[in-house]
Amino acid sequence: MIGATVRGKSGVFDMESSLDELALLAKTAGIIVVGRDSQTLNQINPGTYIGSGKVEELKQQHAELNYGLVIFDDELSPAQLRNLEQELSVTVLDRTALILDIFAMHARTREGALQVELAQYAYRLPRLTRQWTHLSRQAVGGVGLRGPGETQLESDRREIGRRMAQLRREIEQVRTQRSQRRRQRRRRGLPTVAIVGYTNAGKSTLLNCLTNADVLVQDQLFATLDPTTRRITLAGGKEVLLTDTVGFIQKLPTQLVAAFRATLEEVQEADLLIHVVDVSDEHIMEKVRIVEQVLREIEAGGKPMIMALNKIDMVDPEVYLGEESNRFVRRESLVNQLDDVYEDTIPISAEKGTGLENLLAAIEDGLVAHMVDVETVLPYKAGDLLSLWHEQGIIEEEDYTPEGVHVVGKLPRWAVGMVTTYEEPLDG
Repeated sequence: MIGATVRGKSGVFDMESSLDELALLAKTAGIIVVGRDSQTLNQINPGTYIGSGKVEELKQQHAELNYGLVIFDDELSPAQLRNLEQELSVTVLDRTALILDIFAMHARTREGALQVELAQYAYRLPRLTRQWTHLSRQAVGGVGLRGPGETQLESDRREIGRRMAQLRREIEQVRTQRSQRRRQRRRRGLPTVAIVGYTNAGKSTLLNCLTNADVLVQDQLFATLDPTTRRITLAGGKEVLLTDTVGFIQKLPTQLVAAFRATLEEVQEADLLIHVVDVSDEHIMEKVRIVEQVLREIEAGGKPMIMALNKIDMVDPEVYLGEESNRFVRRESLVNQLDDVYEDTIPISAEKGTGLENLLAAIEDGLVAHMVDVETVLPYKAGDLLSLWHEQGIIEEEDYTPEGVHVVGKLPRWAVGMVTTYEEPLDG
């Protein structure tokens, strides 16, 4: 594994922490890491990403480590990939290709498979030249660049272009179907709560604990890829749909953000977000900021949110003693920072079931707090809307008049449009 930084520029994590995360990605993909190295540069080398001296070091280490793969912690250009493979005589991957490979491993539904395939093609298309270097050997000198290799390459590009267009059409069909399902859920009057967070923060464990679901839980990054939705009943009797979504990560490939928009619409359409934070992680604040950045990218940054401070048992002073005490003090300080910055923070342990009653109460309060004041007269034929109001809203006044039922109260924002045919909500 290779990482590089440019002097004067700092990433989200320090180099060693970023390589630690890359190692976990490699482990998830079934890759055995035999070595790691890093370099600080004045500027990134446009030809090989790292300096020529570091390339020579890697070549010399091959006899000792017998590695067959080199993974870079950042996305490489097509030229850098091609040059490095020629220099090192082994396969070279970058972080983006590794993440795409993991996503391909974990896609279980048709929608997930379509989105991963589209993202892979978007990544591979500009890098196709390195797939066809063997063809240039069929011709003499530089003529091979204008011979069969060029013809095959252009043919392959056209074929990939056609496949990508087909994938986009199929994903759009899936997107339409998901929208129809969401509308059906709305008609049944079920608010939705989406669980978001950094990968491996404990989102699936939380969903399993709250709903008795059977979502895969492993100590891996992106162990679950496809969204899972389950129904839960809150203390007040209201039913809510809870959705576990794909985890976020630093340096998330742009191809994935674009390709997974259909899935991420579950986040966009949710009434409330639960941001699960692993408080046992030393990079709490950095990972919180990464999640917030991705939420802004998918236009979900302004959603009502509860922050679930997960794995709180890992920073309990009665548990975190001895040589770990200094790390506990640092993490306790970071947890206090989150409490200071964010209004709704609930300490929990999804694995041990600690604090879940408080989280469910916060969900109920959060849904009520973001309801809209509405006053309207519903025709008697709109009895289904009145039932919906009783089930999912708050009715403060209900009077039967010759024109219909005069109702004053609160409704979730998603339900307001169903009654605004008769009158606009008070807040416009």
